[in-house]
Amino acid sequence: MKKIGFIGTGVMGSSIVKHLLKAGYPVNVYNRTKSKTDELVSLGAAWVENPAAVTEKSDVVFTIVGYPKDVEETYFGEKGIFQAATADHILVDMTTSTPSLALKIYEAGKEKGISVLDAPVSGGDLGAQKGTLTIMVGGDEAAYTKAEPIFKVFSSKVNLQGSAGKGQHTKMANQIMVAGTMTGMTELLVYSDAAELDLDKVLDTVGGGSANNWSLTNYGPRILREDFSPGFFVKHFVKDLKIALDEAKRMGIELPSTDLAEQLYEKLEKNGHGEDGTQAFIKLWWSEGKRPIK
Repeated sequence: MKKIGFIGTGVMGSSIVKHLLKAGYPVNVYNRTKSKTDELVSLGAAWVENPAAVTEKSDVVFTIVGYPKDVEETYFGEKGIFQAATADHILVDMTTSTPSLALKIYEAGKEKGISVLDAPVSGGDLGAQKGTLTIMVGGDEAAYTKAEPIFKVFSSKVNLQGSAGKGQHTKMANQIMVAGTMTGMTELLVYSDAAELDLDKVLDTVGGGSANNWSLTNYGPRILREDFSPGFFVKHFVKDLKIALDEAKRMGIELPSTDLAEQLYEKLEKNGHGEDGTQAFIKLWWSEGKRPIK
């Protein structure tokens, strides 16, 4: 059984590692904040001190870190993955990052005969916990075929979207759609509350019709419970929407709805809610997420 290296054990990564351990894979883990790996080590993972060392001890290396600059450092830094990777390795970046960086990593790997895939995921913390993530993969088919059995341990849907960078482009398409459903779901709640409707009944009823969507089902109830814990951070969603808009501009297309969503989420982040989950969008209308007192 292949030895797995896993770099980045935050909200998503820690749950993914648990599934890999449960499936019997030996897993070497690294995170900049070591304490975030403590539970995983107690479950059988091995702590390793830096990305290069993780790579030396592993056959397949997964990364899921915060921002493109973190990805760059993880792969190309002084103690980065490429300091130790060989032609025997498969490298998989699951961070939502830029298509251009995905291509850069792929080309750097290709020069050394190393297989590289960009494989961002969707499904949030619940998808990671349940092992039902959707994975969007870019890269060579041969590398994808080798990695596919591992992907299936923690996903319910995985597809090769095309060449290097196409996984990231698919994730941008996903985030564009999420931006629309999050703004729609939030405004639905604001409108329904102003109309003095029973919000639980509204969610139940609307969720049974053509307006149903993932955001409504998963984040609507959290908002009503005033639960703004991050399944996906506001600050990371702002990053993703900026990438999507940059790519759209490069391709010569306009995305006015996504542009507005990015502006509003950036305002939310500037208001001090960057560490909240994306459902905190409601705080632009309801102070601290609490419904106005009638």
